[in-house]
Amino acid sequence: MISFSVSPPTNVLPLRPSSAAVPGEKHSSNLSSSFKPAADFQPLQLKTALLRQLDAGNLHKAVSTLDTMAQQGHYPDLAAYSLLLKSCIRSHNFQLGRTVHENLSRSGIEPNSVILNSLISLYAKSGDLERADSIFGSMGGKRDVVSWSAMISGYANNNGMGFEAIAAFVEMLESGIFPNDYCYSAVIRACSSKEMLPFGEVIFGSVLKTGYLGSDVCVGCALIDMFVKGGKDLESAYQVFDKMPERNVVTWTLMITRFQQLGCPREAIELFISMVSNGCVPDRFTHSGVISACAELGFLSPGQQFHAWVIKSGLASDVCVGCSLIDMYAKCSPNGALNVLKEVFDRIQDHNVMSWTAIITGYVQSGAHDMEAIELFLEMVQTRITPNQYTLSAVLKACASLSNPLIGEQVHSYAMKLGLSAVDCVGNSLITMYARSGNMEHARKAFDVLFVKNLVSYNAMVDAYSKSSNSEQAFELLHEIETEIDSFTFASLLSGASSIGAISKGEQIHARILKSSLEPCLHVSNALISMYSTCGSIDSASQVFNSMADRNIISWTSMVTGFAKHGLAAKALETFDEMVKAGVKPNDVTYIAVLSACSHAGLVSEGWTHFESMKTQHGINPRMDHYACMVDLLGRSGHLNEAMEFINTIPFKPDPLVLRTLLGACQVHKNTDLGKHVANMIIEQDPDDPAAYVLLSNLYASAGQWDKVAEIRKHMKQRNLAKEAGCSWVEAGNLIHKFHVGDTSHKQAFEIYQELHALVNEIKEMGYVPNTDFVLHDVGEEEKEKYLLQHSEKIAVAFGFIGSVGSSKPVRVFKNLRICGDCHSAFKYFSVARAREIVVRDSNRFHHFRNGSCSCNDHW
Repeated sequence: MISFSVSPPTNVLPLRPSSAAVPGEKHSSNLSSSFKPAADFQPLQLKTALLRQLDAGNLHKAVSTLDTMAQQGHYPDLAAYSLLLKSCIRSHNFQLGRTVHENLSRSGIEPNSVILNSLISLYAKSGDLERADSIFGSMGGKRDVVSWSAMISGYANNNGMGFEAIAAFVEMLESGIFPNDYCYSAVIRACSSKEMLPFGEVIFGSVLKTGYLGSDVCVGCALIDMFVKGGKDLESAYQVFDKMPERNVVTWTLMITRFQQLGCPREAIELFISMVSNGCVPDRFTHSGVISACAELGFLSPGQQFHAWVIKSGLASDVCVGCSLIDMYAKCSPNGALNVLKEVFDRIQDHNVMSWTAIITGYVQSGAHDMEAIELFLEMVQTRITPNQYTLSAVLKACASLSNPLIGEQVHSYAMKLGLSAVDCVGNSLITMYARSGNMEHARKAFDVLFVKNLVSYNAMVDAYSKSSNSEQAFELLHEIETEIDSFTFASLLSGASSIGAISKGEQIHARILKSSLEPCLHVSNALISMYSTCGSIDSASQVFNSMADRNIISWTSMVTGFAKHGLAAKALETFDEMVKAGVKPNDVTYIAVLSACSHAGLVSEGWTHFESMKTQHGINPRMDHYACMVDLLGRSGHLNEAMEFINTIPFKPDPLVLRTLLGACQVHKNTDLGKHVANMIIEQDPDDPAAYVLLSNLYASAGQWDKVAEIRKHMKQRNLAKEAGCSWVEAGNLIHKFHVGDTSHKQAFEIYQELHALVNEIKEMGYVPNTDFVLHDVGEEEKEKYLLQHSEKIAVAFGFIGSVGSSKPVRVFKNLRICGDCHSAFKYFSVARAREIVVRDSNRFHHFRNGSCSCNDHW
């Protein structure tokens, strides 16, 4: 740690340059009196022309005149060179400044400290610190506070050179030169990072001793930024602000903006009110900051009041203010208030890429207006305004929402032409866009070409893999992430574990969450509840739920859904009652879980009660999913005609989901006539719905009407419709093992079938009789028994047994279709024969087989 002290200078006020060097001042004809001809032969006309051109702001012409003089062998004096260099620095025309320096070098005139200081500033601001340092080093005794300040500022303005700036500051103090306001501002700016903040706190002490905090606004502003950027320390920043005796609009605006940026929008609004009360007139940046604070809080009414204020102030046409207003209305208004967004946009006088990006982003944020956002993008391009990375990112989000990869690919090509496709925000949007359209290959390519992969990039890719059921790739990416993982990453990984039923991976993620410094949050806790309940461990899900200090509607609904899926209807309904008593208002998703619980347990009366209370007690209008739950409840319970009558009372046209639910119940209860009628209703709506044909075919097969089965299969073949292939999978050895009917592809196939034959022979002695009614093929009884043995869920369970010999943990199997009735019966016996619990998750629910019985009580 560096420690130093500075005695207050006799004059605390900042050093001021002479009038000729004050930026922004006009230099009239009286300037010519300060110029002495370098030689009697110097043409007065050229010198006068050069000065007039500088005075009029025609820097290029002035340098051209300088070249003309040089060609004639004439050069101006040092004062003219000083004016030229300062004009180049002020206008950021560093190349012309280099030309002036070259001309000065050829002149042979010895530069004074003013010229050398300007040259240091010129090269430092252009990024050529090596040249600046060389000039600084050559000055020797000519160095003054301006020289040191220019050098320190040069270091401070270049990322990664904060330590050099501080070292130069200390060296300056050791040489006996006292810092001025500019020097303090520069070195404080160098400390505006987490690593350099401790040095900044030492310099802060020096500022307090020398009195610069009370005498210069710039120093105070630099300190505010140092505490905010270096330590996100708003309290210290505000203390600096509070100690400043003079606060101008820049100071107030800086403080308001920093409060808003660091997640304190309420305080930003309060500070704005205090600013106005103190008689300080806000400018466009102040208005922009306070409107952004309203957007963060969702404060539409205050935002509208600020909008009115903006109009009265004559700032409605300003780009900066207009963009903030567009963002505020997009975030705060119902459906984005598109007419207001367009009105605000049209008021802006000079549209640039920022205003176009704001309106496009506003349309995307408002929801359901993605095509309009794309149309605005095309209009922008036609006006010859080149989009930036933020514009492209917004448009790609619109393409992702529309699931329109064709337009997205065209935007991708355009981004590549602009050289922006590998920028992080564009690449992240490309990943999401391609992933949503199912093109994981292109999503991965977009990820791989990124210049810099940040946490958002990894989150986008992990989330994409998880949602595409490719969790292995998601978990592999986890090991590549070098930065601290956030809650979104963990939630995506937990979702990935849920999608494939990989409970061991979910447990590993849970352990990593506990070990991390991440604070417990609702987002992750809810994901844990979903993961455990989806992977078959409802007890673990319940433990997470019970340990939560805060719960929202998602937490409660996830728990009710979990209990329902596991056949714990009483527990599901009890949890629902607790939720209502806790003052949490149920939503439509909660009621789907409640009705499902009633359906899985055959609670017809309770189901009707909850269905009717949706509207009467909570004002929720039933939608198609709720009607499907009621049809499922009636159908499972054998009330098929009542279910059909209920369908006829639905206030809108029932969709195939509702009808397929009843058709499945017709198959279970072997009601061929009603099943045929329902199947025809589905096919009339969607002639290419393979599920309807498959369910009807199964219904005919159950009734032994094989000619009808053959007819349906022929029809499906003609229409190129395929039945979804049944498959089951089990996690073992940190890998997912998937099996299909009669699968022999697994490397342990011989051992699996050996175990399966042994199991079947063993349970036959215990009373198991194969139920060949579930073989929907016209073959002999012996052949049917072989078919039953080859069901994917039986193969998966057998593999689970041989893969975990000696373990007492449940064998967890997942199936994409409804579990076979014969397998359901066999697994009861398996659980006794191997003294192991078997957990099967099929397309409808969980089945926990323990000691010869199932948690569903044969109601599934």
